[in-house]
Amino acid sequence: MKPYDYANRDGIEEIDWQWFANLARKLAEMLAGEGVETIVGIARAGLIPATTVACMLRCDLFPVRVTRRSNDVVIHDTPVWKVDVSPEVAGKVVAVIDEVADSGATLALVADRVRALGAARVVTASLVAHTWAEPAPDHAALKTDALVIFPWDKSVLHAGQWQLHPELETAIEAQENRAAGP
Repeated sequence: MKPYDYANRDGIEEIDWQWFANLARKLAEMLAGEGVETIVGIARAGLIPATTVACMLRCDLFPVRVTRRSNDVVIHDTPVWKVDVSPEVAGKVVAVIDEVADSGATLALVADRVRALGAARVVTASLVAHTWAEPAPDHAALKTDALVIFPWDKSVLHAGQWQLHPELETAIEAQENRAAGP
């Protein structure tokens, strides 16, 4: 399945802030068992679970920016580097964290770069992973093929008004159209 192919998601999982906190705890416990010393968080939304887990594990966090988007609009077929990995990952056990592993391409790209910079070991992790992610992350707090609505993505401020994120609106519409049939 291609990234952002929302019509083919299996239902909707709306994650609220409390559920997010519980998933972050679960991910932190998984990564603690790996002996993680440093976290590389993938901006934008991946920084939210990455920062939370880094605080929970009391370890350093280095942000990177790898994206298919510009100003929240998908414009690239594959992830593009915007901010590189810090060389301070050398010799460390590093967890690369994103909010969702959809295709798996972004996590793999960043993990390869962390390895190239000399990390002692790299594990990949996401708050949520879809079953079709290839490669799959080493750890995921939740596995689902639903359309996932994160609490930070649900509402956006547009022209002074809070509204449902336009991409979510389109995704929900696509699911409803599929369910209605031809």
